[in-house]
Amino acid sequence: MYGFSPTDEQKMLIDAVARFSRSDLRIAAHDAEEEKKLPAKLISKGWDLGVLQASTSEEYGGFGDRSVVTGALAAEELAFGDLSGSFAIMAPGLFVQSVLLAGNDEQKKRFIPAVIDGEWRPYTAALVEPSYDFDPNDLKTSAQVDGDDYILNGTKTFVPYASESTAMVVFAKLNGNTRGFIVEKGAVGMQVSERIKLMSLNALPLYQVRLENVRVSATHAFPGDFAPILAAMRVANASLAVGVARAAFEYARDYAKDRDVFGVKIAQKQAIAFMLAEMGIEIEATRLLTWEAAWKLDAGKEDAYTQAYLAATSAADMAMLVTDRAVQILGGHGYIRDHPVEMWMRNGRGFASFTGLAII
Repeated sequence: MYGFSPTDEQKMLIDAVARFSRSDLRIAAHDAEEEKKLPAKLISKGWDLGVLQASTSEEYGGFGDRSVVTGALAAEELAFGDLSGSFAIMAPGLFVQSVLLAGNDEQKKRFIPAVIDGEWRPYTAALVEPSYDFDPNDLKTSAQVDGDDYILNGTKTFVPYASESTAMVVFAKLNGNTRGFIVEKGAVGMQVSERIKLMSLNALPLYQVRLENVRVSATHAFPGDFAPILAAMRVANASLAVGVARAAFEYARDYAKDRDVFGVKIAQKQAIAFMLAEMGIEIEATRLLTWEAAWKLDAGKEDAYTQAYLAATSAADMAMLVTDRAVQILGGHGYIRDHPVEMWMRNGRGFASFTGLAII
């Protein structure tokens, strides 16, 4: 059995993240979505909370030890405020955590401190591919050995900050397995598209990246397995989905308690009450799946990767159900942008495709 009694350090960190989420991210979310841009000061303030640094050892410039449970708690609180802002703040973690989980000692010492030390800087990773049958364990992007180097070819999509990133981790298939490769800015053969337009995440700069015979030194190739990276991405995605769903649920619940129809609060209507109950149940069930997956990854349990997959799959369905119900509960008000539930519904629909945009 396992339990969740956060340490004093975890409580302090998560409380700080929760305050930032409510007082900064949530307040800025609407304008950022409409203007298609996140304020730099907002990202910087979120970065300064030190969530990534707390999961990085002093050896590489951080001040803690990696904890997937802590990362899951922090990601949920961030997404409770705003999903686009969460992905932006967590973007450098895509690079750092990938190096930590699959890189060698030399790569960790060379690349991680530059990201961890100082202000937020645009580092990222490229996993998702623009294909209906995208499978992270069977990528179409390829890596071929060429002497002491590797040659990368393929197309990636949904890559945060690709146009300005100092370096990114590109995942490609090598001898039938997914491997990570560090590609630095200005690499010959790497082309970044115009910014992608999506139904949601309008405030987050996402791009498509095309790789045409991009040469990568063997010193930039990860020797480690991809499986831990994918599991950490799935738990991150599930945690963020719980945060978005919780935000939608609480907003709809409070609206239903306050809204009068013919002299009766709509929360007292059986249909509304049943919807709210189902929403709450689904959120709690997925949260427990996610926390269990995070705990098993930290503990090195044999079925941790399976649990991470179950959490991510459950979260994608749960987020869509809960956010859709939130819009229904608000009725016509749910469909206009004066209320955030329509944005949360658009965000909720995307979680089936968002694995790879964050890692913990």
